[in-house]
Amino acid sequence: MIVVVDYGVGNLGSIVNMFKKVGVKAVASSDPTVIESAEKLILPGVGAFDAAMRKFRETGLVPVVGELVLEKKIPVLGLCVGLQLMTKGSEEGQEAGLGWFDAETVRFKFDAEHAPLKIPHMGWNSVQVRREHPLVADWDPESRFYFVHSYHVVAKETDAVLAETEYGVQIHSILGRGNIMGTQFHPEKSHKYGMRLLKNFAENVQ
Repeated sequence: MIVVVDYGVGNLGSIVNMFKKVGVKAVASSDPTVIESAEKLILPGVGAFDAAMRKFRETGLVPVVGELVLEKKIPVLGLCVGLQLMTKGSEEGQEAGLGWFDAETVRFKFDAEHAPLKIPHMGWNSVQVRREHPLVADWDPESRFYFVHSYHVVAKETDAVLAETEYGVQIHSILGRGNIMGTQFHPEKSHKYGMRLLKNFAENVQ
């Protein structure tokens, strides 16, 4: 069973419903016992980095999820701010991140040519796969996903970058290293392409 970690932040119902549409059982829970029973985890997230990180810590779930991910190697997928929480920190605030990726979350900074681009980056954009991985198996090159963010992840470990997206700069839009994965976009809002990615996570990622 896939458990969506409920720490009070994220589109929990939408995520569970998307898994249901692809025939995968998923539940949202803040109960450590339920979370510990998971075969795979989803770490959701929306809003500001510091607020999300503080809420996650206040629930007492950080050590529970950390043990599952880092010691028991349970596959985990971070969504949007959920991915950003997996980095070392964000320019958006002062809170330390989980540090699961050697990466930082930074604000969009455009050169003169791209200065007219709006922040936040909001709407549909394409995603180009850079490395083979079960999460992006049988990738449709026409895949488009829904983004809404003012900050983006920059990974220092280039082999963790599974896919990139262009929006004035190259966004590391999918990261993956071992059992830890994340997307800067919202697959739960991305219709058939999001369903395919979540199905890959459920069925292909071991």
